Amino acid sequence: MTQLYLSRHGLTFDNVAQIMQGQRQGQLTPEGERQIMGLAERLHDTRFDCIISSDLQRAIDSARIIAEPRGMEVVTTPLLRERDWGDFTGRFIPDLKGLDFPDNVEKMEVLLERANNFLLWIRENYPEQTVLAMGHGIINKAIQAVYHHLPTKKIPRMDNAEYRVLDL
Repeated sequence: MTQLYLSRHGLTFDNVAQIMQGQRQGQLTPEGERQIMGLAERLHDTRFDCIISSDLQRAIDSARIIAEPRGMEVVTTPLLRERDWGDFTGRFIPDLKGLDFPDNVEKMEVLLERANNFLLWIRENYPEQTVLAMGHGIINKAIQAVYHHLPTKKIPRMDNAEYRVLDL
């Protein structure tokens, strides 16, 4: 059995400013770095065979805070990227309330397919291993929805630097 520790990156400047990050790189705030250092401490006694991250900078930086003291490299994959918010990307979130999604927002079916492909990729490439995966709020929700066979609205929101364990 593969054990997947699915985590969300630390707090970013865009999170604080309520900016729709989507697939922007993002930068951790000092608080976000502290959050991930706290996560690293909580996971101190957990032995990981691999640490994987979204290929977006905020997730890579978060994963490195955990990987470097362990002498581990971070493997990146676009499968863990946050949802593409199209024309909503970079906009002030409260201004988006009640607006219809632009046509270029990543469709939920596509996001769920990507989440499923991530789980298949983990099972295939990391059998019988313990893996930490550093992702983002919406893709992590989609991964859990696929895993639990539930609609995304039934999956509780993940806070920054939170993790959940999935046995694959």
